[in-house]
Amino acid sequence: MTDTHELVTEQHEQLLIIDFGSQVTKLIARRVRESGVYSEVHPYNRVDAKLLKSFNPKAIILSGGPSSVTGIGTPRADEAIWTLGVPVLGICYGQQTMCAQLGGSVEASNDQEFGRADLSIVKDSPLFAGLAKVGADERVWMSHGDRVSKMPEGFEIIAKSPNAPFAAIADESRDFYGLQFHPEVVHTRNGAMILRNFTHNIAGFKGDWTMSAFKDEMIVAIQKQVGEGKVICGLSGGVDSSVAAILIHEAIGDQLTCVYVDTGMMRKGESEQVTSLFRDHYDINLIHVDAGEEFLGLLEGVSDPEQKRKIIGGTFIDIFEREAKSIGGAKFLAQGTLYPDVIESVSFDGGPSVTIKSHHNVGGLPERMDLELVEPLRELFKDEVRALGRELGLHADFVERHPFPGPGLAIRCPGEITAERLNILRDADAIYLDQIRKHGLYNDIWQAFAVILPVKTVGVMGDGRTYDYVLALRAVTSTDGMTADYYPYTHEFLGETATRIINEVRGVNRVVYDVTSKPPGTIEWE
Repeated sequence: MTDTHELVTEQHEQLLIIDFGSQVTKLIARRVRESGVYSEVHPYNRVDAKLLKSFNPKAIILSGGPSSVTGIGTPRADEAIWTLGVPVLGICYGQQTMCAQLGGSVEASNDQEFGRADLSIVKDSPLFAGLAKVGADERVWMSHGDRVSKMPEGFEIIAKSPNAPFAAIADESRDFYGLQFHPEVVHTRNGAMILRNFTHNIAGFKGDWTMSAFKDEMIVAIQKQVGEGKVICGLSGGVDSSVAAILIHEAIGDQLTCVYVDTGMMRKGESEQVTSLFRDHYDINLIHVDAGEEFLGLLEGVSDPEQKRKIIGGTFIDIFEREAKSIGGAKFLAQGTLYPDVIESVSFDGGPSVTIKSHHNVGGLPERMDLELVEPLRELFKDEVRALGRELGLHADFVERHPFPGPGLAIRCPGEITAERLNILRDADAIYLDQIRKHGLYNDIWQAFAVILPVKTVGVMGDGRTYDYVLALRAVTSTDGMTADYYPYTHEFLGETATRIINEVRGVNRVVYDVTSKPPGTIEWE
């Protein structure tokens, strides 16, 4: 952890989320933070008495997970949490290990539940304050094979479902609660209220985690960490690195210099927007390196997507290092690392960490250049970064921009990358995004973009035959990018957009729409 992390988080009450490997553990943290409570996710095998003492949680949530409590050697919570004297909420696997460790029993069930289920409230509980009355049903989301078969001493049933007689249990004398369902997912209708009841009504959090407070505290923390030192920041043109740079500039002013390496793979008008924003609006020291020809030269003849990424990432680092050294005397490197990156860098079972694929997280540079990292966003989720950007005065059109990949348009150009294909893609993508905004759809979509395919097809324009490129349109809805579904445009919208692209962009004679979800596909094409 960086010094800035400790300086900021020590000012807030903290909730600890112990991760047992659920795919939606990050959603617990997001839901909790949405109610103004600072939370962190830590793998179950990294949580011991020492961490509990240093973290000093006001409450604990145990996540779900893919393991079976009935198996040998499967994950368990550290025994120290049961004697801390703080409220504990177990979710799915978290409920099951709570029961197993406290003297109850868990069994494999023939009556599994996956998907929506009706939860019947059987007893008043502070966990369900403001929800359905006793005897009424609540719509929740289940995902379990095992189930609790015997509660530990001191627990009682507060809700049940057709296939989970212990769907919600409580020991109110110790403020221990267990849920077989997942309140963190949007399919549980009042899940956010249940979590808020736990954090605010049961655990007594004040809800003082706000972006306004975070901004003020982080400015002080950056000043303490950096002192009189110089900081360099690699800008990608995206929201994360931009918000990080503007926040650092508010803290240390001219001690910050930003380096924007223009790879030639940016969207239409994007480089001009970035340089104008930083130089003219915020008056931040900015080095703009126009390296498009250099990147295109190195990518000539390359079609393998992983090789493209390596060339772009490696070249970016080389250019950034060269420019950073020309500044002289820098002691710190700023990055727009986010909390999901931090979570994914340490897997819950201690296995290999997940590689972060974004060229502005310039891996290896801090060691090569003997620099200390400044990562002011490492506690934040994407939606929190957007909120912070608004606090810093960034225009909504910039803050709300869809995610953009580190390698840029290179991975939206399958096959060999050429200047001609990039220009066609840039123009078509700009028309597509303009259409989305004109129809008021931009903020309903997680990510939308065009892809130019490495094939040409026959067409007819006027009285002549054409042989031009195929363009694919992609748009998805998502909450965090981990799963996604295609956006259900009307045929009228798709027809209008295709007509505009074909009429206004020379080199395209066919437009298709990608209706693949994630999984099985990915959001990007490469």
